[in-house]
Amino acid sequence: MNASRPLVLIVDDNATNLDLLVNTLKTEYRLGIAKNGPNALEYAVKHNPGLVLLDIMMPEMDGYEICSRLKANPETAAIPIIFITAMSETVNKTRGFELGAVDYITKPFHAAEVKARVRTHLSLEEMRLQLESQNVFLEHQVEQKTAEIREILNASIRSMALMAEIRDPYTAGHQQRVAQLACAIAEKMGLTPKTIEGIRIAGILHDVGKIRIPVSILSRSGSLLDAELEMLKIHPQVSFDILKNIPFPWPVAQIVLQHHERLDGSGYPQGLNGEEILLEAKILAVADVTEANSSFRPYRPARGIEAALTKIAQEKGTQYDADAVTACQGLFAEEGFEFDTNSENVVSLL
Repeated sequence: MNASRPLVLIVDDNATNLDLLVNTLKTEYRLGIAKNGPNALEYAVKHNPGLVLLDIMMPEMDGYEICSRLKANPETAAIPIIFITAMSETVNKTRGFELGAVDYITKPFHAAEVKARVRTHLSLEEMRLQLESQNVFLEHQVEQKTAEIREILNASIRSMALMAEIRDPYTAGHQQRVAQLACAIAEKMGLTPKTIEGIRIAGILHDVGKIRIPVSILSRSGSLLDAELEMLKIHPQVSFDILKNIPFPWPVAQIVLQHHERLDGSGYPQGLNGEEILLEAKILAVADVTEANSSFRPYRPARGIEAALTKIAQEKGTQYDADAVTACQGLFAEEGFEFDTNSENVVSLL
């Protein structure tokens, strides 16, 4: 029962003051006693009292220095300190508060006042600790709920990507591979992790608008007719319309809308050029055309990565962002980049 009571450290070199304070507080609290600064500092670190009653006028090390040292030590900084002193000048009290004390009791003191102030500040400290504990609990709850929401988002994104790929089996895995390469390019260019996550999601969803394109066009083995090509070109706008109302923390819908735009204005659907195109969309465009040109399509065999890199090199700075192309080339030439064909890895998000 005794161990459950709050511990109060009394620091005073005057035996009479110590006796008065001990007799005043001993029935309600566990008490520690220190008659000088070094002993007080050692006791505070070892026993972590709930409160310190600290005399100011002491030899060798006064109360101000003790308070300062306690507050400078992370192990004792949070301990409330009440000064007990015969000094009543405002400047003396102000200095104590500036050093971190929470209160003053002026000598000669009354037992009822000492009890009331000690009780009040111990209660405040208990409430602070409870609030701190509650905040830790709430932060954990928020983290857990955020993780759940992210998993729901991941599952939704995977499902949306799968819908498009089911209708276009010849390009299965294309969106995931593009996302993988786009993220690697963005990382090599020094973009922030947050921006890269937005590119990752846009990459996985960039062709979701093909759900509106007839399967006969998607799986055609020969060259597309002009009318069919125009039909195919609507897929970025359809993707945008599907994604625009989802409150992503990144401009995912705009990135997807612009991934077929080109620096010289020859792209679609808006004919944007240069700085009108988002950097994320420029990166996605390089990743998209590189993967598409290296892979098999119903109307042609796979060309391989060297042919794909040659294509983007030829149009570097004219159709495709020069920095993104350079980063893409470096990934394959210098870092041995390879597409991860493990579907469980390529769709990993957030």
